[in-house]
Amino acid sequence: MLRIGLTGGIAAGKSLVASRLAELGAVLVDADVLAREAVAPGSAGLAAVAAEFGAGVLLPDGTLDRPALAAAIFGDPSRRMVLNSIIHPLVRERARELVAAAPPGAVVVQDIPLLVETGQQHQFHLVVVVDAPDDVRIERLTSLRGMSDQDARARIGAQATRAERKAAADVVLVNDSTPQDLLADVDRLWNERLVPFNDNLLRGVRAARSSGPRLVPASADWPEQAERIAGRVRLVDPRVLAVDHIGSTAVPGLPAKDVLDLQLTVAALDDGDAIAGKLAAAGFPPVDGITRDEPRQADPDPGHWVKRFHANADPGRPVNLHVRVEGSPGWRYALSFRDWLRSEPGAAGLYLAEKERCAAKHAGDTTTDGYAECKENWHTTVADPLLSRWIADTGWRPGPPSAVG
Repeated sequence: MLRIGLTGGIAAGKSLVASRLAELGAVLVDADVLAREAVAPGSAGLAAVAAEFGAGVLLPDGTLDRPALAAAIFGDPSRRMVLNSIIHPLVRERARELVAAAPPGAVVVQDIPLLVETGQQHQFHLVVVVDAPDDVRIERLTSLRGMSDQDARARIGAQATRAERKAAADVVLVNDSTPQDLLADVDRLWNERLVPFNDNLLRGVRAARSSGPRLVPASADWPEQAERIAGRVRLVDPRVLAVDHIGSTAVPGLPAKDVLDLQLTVAALDDGDAIAGKLAAAGFPPVDGITRDEPRQADPDPGHWVKRFHANADPGRPVNLHVRVEGSPGWRYALSFRDWLRSEPGAAGLYLAEKERCAAKHAGDTTTDGYAECKENWHTTVADPLLSRWIADTGWRPGPPSAVG
């Protein structure tokens, strides 16, 4: 089951996206609908709201007087929090029931207006944000909903900012043109990413990769993307001690393949094996045949370099997940190599030259295997001595397991 969190600011167009996804076959769980059900006549939720805010929030027929309730909390964040503490648990419990009742192979879309505000972004395989500029949203609110300009701005200001939503987003659907354009974007998202992602989850395989070692300029978004994905992985199981962004995409300014590398730290490989199924369900199935790092220094026990390797089932964002034991040689190397490149521009320059040489040599390949093997001699003969000297000179030590790089 693929779980999608859908959100967006008021008047951004989220409802249109939700209805289209439902038409395409998604199971839609709408938090607004559940919130209305939570305070339906005769419900425990309505009784709790009336007890807290008084009989003045009820109409003569016993239903909720929504304008009166809105007036009771307007401009008072503490009262809004009290209301949320009543409604949100009821909505989340009902949402859990509906998700659990969905078919195993379904794409479940949870439409949650306050997804970011309530900190739920790490609970989904993907977060989709529907976005539009503030001036466009104000125009929609005033012309289509009859709000005053002041009220429209107040409603927008009471929600998360566009920047906050975008930071939580794996996908941003920009709705500043026509409804037809937005619906076309939804269709592409469904066909090119959501359906293949769900199929990979059901089959327990990573997303297909058929391109060779193409280096791209460093992206300022890589660390944010890595942190967003790492936040999901950390919730998989308490045996996940840390998740660190490693590899070239963790080094500012360094060109790299557009593949994020994350290191998941466990206390023992048995823990890594025990959570493999949970990682697969979270979108990171194991990759057969990759269980060992290439030792960087002479080591009489090659077992020290054993790891587990998973990769992302999402076709829209390639991710490698290296599961290593805390304190193992491979674990230390990944962290120290990253920190060396971050702190020494000359080292990063040397590595870039080798990456470019190997990428050119294997430009016609359909995999990155040859590219990776090409760099091994450089690591052994050039990087290892320099890295060892840097560690000795700086006294580098890995951070505690709870640290996130």
